[in-house]
Amino acid sequence: MSNDQEVLLDKGKQNNPKVKIERKEGEPTPAFKGASWAALLVGVTAYLIGLYNASMQLNEKGYYFAVLVFGLYSAVSLQKAVRDKDEGIPVTNIYYGISWFALIVAIALMGIGLFNAGSIDLSEKGFYGMAFVLSLFAAITVQKNIRDTQVARERD
Repeated sequence: MSNDQEVLLDKGKQNNPKVKIERKEGEPTPAFKGASWAALLVGVTAYLIGLYNASMQLNEKGYYFAVLVFGLYSAVSLQKAVRDKDEGIPVTNIYYGISWFALIVAIALMGIGLFNAGSIDLSEKGFYGMAFVLSLFAAITVQKNIRDTQVARERD
């Protein structure tokens, strides 16, 4: 057997060995990866279901959908730029600055949109805000997990 695999035997089931694949150093646990993906799916799904069921005009729904997509993209882009810079991978200052600017604009657009939305109850505004923040955070975490896994597996 290689160092990457280890056979575990259940006490009651000697005939049925379970294969456990060891994590590489620096690789996130499967539980953390799963929790990150679950948070992303829950955040985006809740946001979109809320948007679908909202009693606002289609152009307003389009605005909030576009802000979500813009926010997700800008958060992942910024995370990548920050990580690349930290690891010594060349990142132009303009790209780094635009990444920060895009995320700040996405968050500001969400905040301004919710603040000025007179047709949305305060509890609904809170729901959209929390689903948005959860989605952004989860997107960053999922991207980080993918990169950490890739880096850990490339080391060997």
